[in-house]
Amino acid sequence: MDKLAPFHLAIPVNNLASTRSFYRGILGCEEGRSTESWVDFNFFGHQLVCHLDDKVNRKSEAIHTTVDGHVVPVPHFGIVLDMKAWKQVAELLKQSSVKFIIEPYVRFQGEPGEQATMFLHDPSGNALEFKAFKNRDRQLFAK
Repeated sequence: MDKLAPFHLAIPVNNLASTRSFYRGILGCEEGRSTESWVDFNFFGHQLVCHLDDKVNRKSEAIHTTVDGHVVPVPHFGIVLDMKAWKQVAELLKQSSVKFIIEPYVRFQGEPGEQATMFLHDPSGNALEFKAFKNRDRQLFAK
C-alpha cells in the first residue's frame, strides 16, 4: 500500500451539541453530513461518525493497561501527526482547558518508538490519543 487510505470510524456519543463543540469547536474538524441522530466529522482527513446514544458514558466502561509507566485507556483512537502539528494541538487543548488523561509528553525516550503522546476523553468519554514522531515515516512501525 503506497498511499494511506482514510479510515472510517463510528463511535457512540451522548450529546450532539457537546460533541460538535469538542470536535468542531475545539479540534477544528470540519462537519459533514448529519441528522438528528448522528454527525460526520473530517478527523484529520478521516471520516469520524458520531452516533447519538444518550446512555453512553465510555469513561465508566474503559479498560486500562500500563504503557511506559502511565495508565492508558483501552479502547482508544486518535491520529499520528507530525511534530509541529502535535505541538499545536497540545497547545490548543491546553488553552481550551481540556482535562488530559495523560498530559502531553515524550515516551520511550531514546528507543526506536520514541514518540510524543497525549490522551484525553471527548465529552462522551471516548478516549483519544494524539501522537507524533520526529520522523513518522521511519519511526511509526520501528522495532
